[in-house]
Amino acid sequence: MDPNQADCIFCARIRQPGEVRASNNLAVVVDDKFPLSPGHCLVVPRRHVADWFDLSGLEQAAIVRLTNRARSLVETSLSPDGYNIGINIGASGGQTVGHVHLHLIPRYTGDRPDPRGGVRWILPDTAPYWERRS
Repeated sequence: MDPNQADCIFCARIRQPGEVRASNNLAVVVDDKFPLSPGHCLVVPRRHVADWFDLSGLEQAAIVRLTNRARSLVETSLSPDGYNIGINIGASGGQTVGHVHLHLIPRYTGDRPDPRGGVRWILPDTAPYWERRS
């Protein structure tokens, strides 16, 4: 076992009964332990890899396919009005767990006063591009 895998919270969750909401041969869906909104879940590759770009094309495709399944699960139970999808890569990109994971974040009308810009708000000084003059 990879020494990093031994301490990985996602590797541990993948092995725990009841944690996995959906899966395929290369990835799983788990609920986010610190959800930003109701239904926030993660799509995690089974293989312990830190960087999205180090996954194989098959693993990346399996994660994307499973994201569609995760969305179906959320739609059935919660009927959100929109979504944000994100992957943090590296410490400068905000990654805090060294195992790739895709966030599927359901969005609901009124959860932000003005949701325009979505993920652009990671860097708030540059987010409202519509206010800049060209």
